[in-house]
Amino acid sequence: ADHSYSRWGARVWVREKEQLVPATVNSCGDGTLVLTTDYGECTFKQKVTREKVYAMHPSSIDGVEDMSALAELHDAAIMHNLYQRYQKDNIYTNIGSILAAVNPYKQIAGMYDMERVHLYSKHQFGELPPHIFAVANECYRCIWKRHDSQCVLISGESGAGKTESTKLLLQFLSVMSQNSAGTPLAEKSTRVEQAIVQSSPIMEAFGNAKTVYNNNSSRFGKFIQLHFSECGNIQGGCVIDCILSLTALLDFSHLPTFMNDLCS
Repeated sequence: ADHSYSRWGARVWVREKEQLVPATVNSCGDGTLVLTTDYGECTFKQKVTREKVYAMHPSSIDGVEDMSALAELHDAAIMHNLYQRYQKDNIYTNIGSILAAVNPYKQIAGMYDMERVHLYSKHQFGELPPHIFAVANECYRCIWKRHDSQCVLISGESGAGKTESTKLLLQFLSVMSQNSAGTPLAEKSTRVEQAIVQSSPIMEAFGNAKTVYNNNSSRFGKFIQLHFSECGNIQGGCVIDCILSLTALLDFSHLPTFMNDLCS
């Protein structure tokens, strides 16, 4: 049997209230373990069994850039890996061809500058650390490699960063379009690219609202199409918006009647 979890300083999973919690062994003896969870809680475990405490796999201890490489595939290992990376400002993590992004709620220096754009444009998916630009570049490359349309689905809860991720994708593709078209450095983008990128704030002005978790929450979904020429530059596009739910609509048509009834 594997009793590596009984060593001082060993990293383990401890089962608490039907959940697995990452913890560190502080002391052990007489069949009792003293553990400190990653959330600062101290716990005592007597008559330790494999069901209550077991050793953490090295892949979970060190963390991985691609969670398909995790040896332990359960919710706790996934959340722990995301948390470890988040603490180091590594907000992006791959799950195979899927990119998981955790909103940092702060600016990270150099994360989206032009130097980073050019870096990811020169490498294939997986050669560099996970990034939204890696996804955008893979789509751009596959258009020419497979001669087929590409699709990116961005989903998440309110405040997760869906709108900003969309803007970053458009930013990267806009730069790639300029490079393929030979646009002079003095010109930031063509009129088509400007129209597509700058349409987002206009739509947000009419379709966004403040919620508990997000001061700029989109109350609508967007389907964006970009049309590329054979040379690789953007020639056109369209933005189709759709309301998320009827509860997002307010009808004030009966407000005067209601106010009159209230006053009377």
